[in-house]
Amino acid sequence: MSKYIVATRGSKLALIQTEIVTNNLHKLFPRLICEVIKIKSSGDINKNKFLFSVDEKGVFEKEVDRAVLDEQADFAVHSIKDIPTDIDDELVVASVLKREKPNDVLIGKSKSTIEVLEPNCTVGTSSLRRAVQIRRKNPNVRVVPIRGNVESRVRKCIEGPFDALVLAEAGLKRLHLNNFIVQRFNYRDFVPAPGQGAIGIVCRKDNKSVLAKLKKIEDKPSRHAIDAERSLIRHLDAGCRFPVGAIALPNLRTKKIMMYATVFSADGTQAINVKKSGEISDAAQVGSDVANVLLSKGAADFAQEWREALEKWNNQK
Repeated sequence: MSKYIVATRGSKLALIQTEIVTNNLHKLFPRLICEVIKIKSSGDINKNKFLFSVDEKGVFEKEVDRAVLDEQADFAVHSIKDIPTDIDDELVVASVLKREKPNDVLIGKSKSTIEVLEPNCTVGTSSLRRAVQIRRKNPNVRVVPIRGNVESRVRKCIEGPFDALVLAEAGLKRLHLNNFIVQRFNYRDFVPAPGQGAIGIVCRKDNKSVLAKLKKIEDKPSRHAIDAERSLIRHLDAGCRFPVGAIALPNLRTKKIMMYATVFSADGTQAINVKKSGEISDAAQVGSDVANVLLSKGAADFAQEWREALEKWNNQK
């Protein structure tokens, strides 16, 4: 009988995602014991700042992964989109579980879709990528930054000052809050964040026995998609301060992977869209190829616009 120490954030969603991981392990290794330790991240502590105003990568994973580096934990569980592409050289994303739906969704008091919300309705989001797409769908609403865990954000909408929210379907489903969904956006029409809906497990590269077990619970199609999407943002050097939407769709039957990616100007009036396919075995190459096309079409100019616009976003009330 062996025992693993599992590091995670202490939010309800993080604990649910960790339970998904440990349940998958227990199915294959019934005698394995998993002890979960909860760690506060700087993203949890620094609640007075909106995510897009924090000039730092990995605000939700750094302290958690430190426990793995210091051998206080055998592995850590994260939402993939919280894991920077330049994690410590001693660590690796050891496993990617079967991805939940990557779509963004709308919840709201009025049950109205985003396109028909009344002018000056307040729509909350924690994401620049979502904010600009909301305004593209309905330029008459007021998009306001919102912080807090998923449950508190939903409460601020249903009981509080927000008329509607846009957030990830995966988190709502895992928290059993999907009954609040008013509208699901098509991922081609409202592009999700790279990695959205996927759970990743970070482990030390030298911990071979743990790595071998974690590989057993990996979902191969999800891994191919995540490899492509993380390669894209690594080559764009795009953190949460530069909104990039991307989704990779692997097809095991054809052994092909299709990727769609979009970057937006800061005012939302312009967008660069790229679609590219390739061999599923070259998923990371497809991601880097898409990044190169985006850059050749002016994505770097958009990035500069966003840097200049951040102060204005952060000052919104």
